[in-house]
Amino acid sequence: MPAPKREPSCCHPSARAGSPSTAPHLKERTMSGHWTFLTNHAHLLLAVARDPDVRVHDLAALVGISDRAALMILDDLERSGYLHRQRVGRRNRYTVHPHQPFRHPTTAAHDIDELLAIFSTSRDPSSPHADGTAH
Repeated sequence: MPAPKREPSCCHPSARAGSPSTAPHLKERTMSGHWTFLTNHAHLLLAVARDPDVRVHDLAALVGISDRAALMILDDLERSGYLHRQRVGRRNRYTVHPHQPFRHPTTAAHDIDELLAIFSTSRDPSSPHADGTAH
């Protein structure tokens, strides 16, 4: 008997908007659908870039995934050369390697430092665009 198919974490019912495991700040934005433009890998990488000493539990809560899923993604990112984990006492410290290319062939000409730059700029939340225009 074949093993039952597993839904990707982004499509699993527990990851859908309104479920208790979804981060509160994501509920409003995902009510119209069950997908986002950025993957959980990207969200974790961005969070680690913002706070290199962040705990796995806090990362998981921020992204809306389990601690185990966060650990698996961190392992993927480390094995692929996007970050390095260093043990400091009882905690981990993460170092992001920004000059790594995106993995998909259509975006491989770009490095992830471009993504990090987009999401590291501060923006006035009342303005619809970073430059203050209403495009």
